Amino acid sequence: MVWRCFLANHYVHVKCLEGIMIMLRVILLSALTLMVSATEAQDKSGADKAPRTIGASGKQTYTHYCAACHGADARGNGPAAVLLNTPPPDLTTLAKRHGGKFPYEYVSDVLRFGTRIVAHGSSDMPIWGPIFGSMESYDEVAVRKRIKELSDYLASLQEKES
Repeated sequence: MVWRCFLANHYVHVKCLEGIMIMLRVILLSALTLMVSATEAQDKSGADKAPRTIGASGKQTYTHYCAACHGADARGNGPAAVLLNTPPPDLTTLAKRHGGKFPYEYVSDVLRFGTRIVAHGSSDMPIWGPIFGSMESYDEVAVRKRIKELSDYLASLQEKES
């Protein structure tokens, strides 16, 4: 099938490349999801381990689930960012974009329910609420704690006014 695309006219060639890029994005996002699931399964496999719920700091959560797209420095430059339709936003400017105050409620809503407005992030971003819920055995208090810790970490990364 790919051979036919490369032997055909330019219009079909571009369409084939777009299809290949979409497939690569789906494969990458699926692989990232599987890696997260596998890591969680390994964490839960040890019967003598304490539940992971209480020990996950905001920085650890960010590193495991957000940095691939948003980057280690939260500026939207993670290694997976190039594969997304819409570049991930710079999370260090959240306060600046919300009147100088870190928008805890907004961040919590985006993490729990996703985004519907393209300017606030693309649909490439996973809706973390259900994912965190399954990781925390659907303990709502633990999910809120995880999101609060992540929000606190993001608040600590905000650019300082100069």
